[in-house]
Amino acid sequence: MDFSIFRQLTTFKIKMLSDSSFDDDEIEMIAAVAIAKRRHKKYGRCGSIKGHATIWRDRLVGHDRLFHDYFSETSIYPPDKFQRRFQINRLYFCKRNCTGVLGLSSLQKISATMRMLAYGVSDDSIDEYMRIGESTAIESLKKFVPEGKQCGFPGMLGSLDCLHWKWKNCPVARKGMYVGHAQEPTIILKVVASYDMWIWHMFFGLPGSYNDINVLDRSPLFKDLAEGRAPSVNYSINGHNYTMGYYLADGIYPSWSTLVKTIPYPQENKHKNFAKAQESARKDVERAFGVLQARFTIVRGPARFWNRDTLHDIMKACVIMHNMIVEDEHITKDIADLNNDVTNEDWVKPSFERTIGIMEFIQNHHRIRSRENHSQLQKDLIEHLWKHQGSRKAM
Repeated sequence: MDFSIFRQLTTFKIKMLSDSSFDDDEIEMIAAVAIAKRRHKKYGRCGSIKGHATIWRDRLVGHDRLFHDYFSETSIYPPDKFQRRFQINRLYFCKRNCTGVLGLSSLQKISATMRMLAYGVSDDSIDEYMRIGESTAIESLKKFVPEGKQCGFPGMLGSLDCLHWKWKNCPVARKGMYVGHAQEPTIILKVVASYDMWIWHMFFGLPGSYNDINVLDRSPLFKDLAEGRAPSVNYSINGHNYTMGYYLADGIYPSWSTLVKTIPYPQENKHKNFAKAQESARKDVERAFGVLQARFTIVRGPARFWNRDTLHDIMKACVIMHNMIVEDEHITKDIADLNNDVTNEDWVKPSFERTIGIMEFIQNHHRIRSRENHSQLQKDLIEHLWKHQGSRKAM
C-alpha cells in the first residue's frame, strides 16, 4: 500500500472512531471499501494481462452486504431464514457464550488450525487465539449404550451400512475399477450412525466395485479393538457376560461377534419378534443417509469433480456439518434423562493406550470374527427381546 492510501485509511478510521455505533471490524471494512473505490477511479481497470479488461465486482461491498444481511446485530434476515437457506444454525458462525460475548471469529479458527498444521503444536500453545475441545470416543459411547438398552439391544453401538455416491466425472482410466452393481462409477461411503442419526464413524473413498464385506475388511472400524485400545463395553444378556459392543447390520455382512444381523426367514414368534426389532433399529443408518443427502444436495446428485481427494473433503465436510445440525436440533431427549435409567454396569469403561503383543492381537482378532460368539449373542438377544417385548405382544 502506498503512503497516500495509508494516510487516507488512517484519516478515515480516526473519523469513524468518533461514532460509537461502529465496532473495529466494521470500521476496517468500510474504510477498505471506500479506499478501494478511490483507487479504482484513479488507476482504472487493470487485469493480470496487460490490455485485458476486467469487471469490477466490488468484492468488499459484497462482503459488507452479506454481513449485514445475515450476521450483524440488526441483520435483515432472521436466524430461521438463515437456517432454511444454509441448512445450519447461524450460531455456529457467530456463537455467543453464557455472558453474551461473541465467540471466536473465522480468522481466529483458521489461523489456529493452520498454525497447528504447520508447526505440529498442541492446542495449549495457541490459547491466545482459541481453545480447541474434542468429544472423545468414550463420551460418544456413553451416549449410545443406554439408548441401545432401551431399544432392547444392550451393548449396541449403532447401525452400520454403506452408501454409493455416483462419480459422474470419473477419469476413463479408472472407470473399470469404480463400476460395480450400479453399472456406473461410484465411490463408497461407510458409516456408523446412532439412534439420533449422529454419524460417529465414516470411511470414504473405496471404489464402487467393492462390496460391503470388502469395505469392512479395509476400514479402521475395529482397528483399536484389535489393538486393545478401544473402550470396553460391559453388559450382560440372558445370564451371559460380554465385553465388546456390537453394530446392527444387514444380511451381507459376515457373522462376527461384533455384528448382529437379522434372521432372513423367521418362522417362530421369537425369531419374528427379533427380526422386527433388529430391522426397525437398523433403520437409523438409512435415515442418516437420507437426511444427509436431503440437507446437502451436492452429495445426493452425481459428483462432478475430477479429483478423488476433493470428493473426500466434500463428503467429510458434509458429515461434520450434518453432526453439528443433529447436535443443535436435539432430536432426542437429553442424555441426562437416560442416565437415570441405567446402572453402572452399562457404562463404557476407558481403556488406557498401551502396546500389546502379537499373540494378544491375534486373540483379539479372532474374538472379533468369532462365529460362535455371534450365534450366542444372537440367541441371547432373541430371548432378551422376547422376554421384555414379544411375550407381552403375544398375550
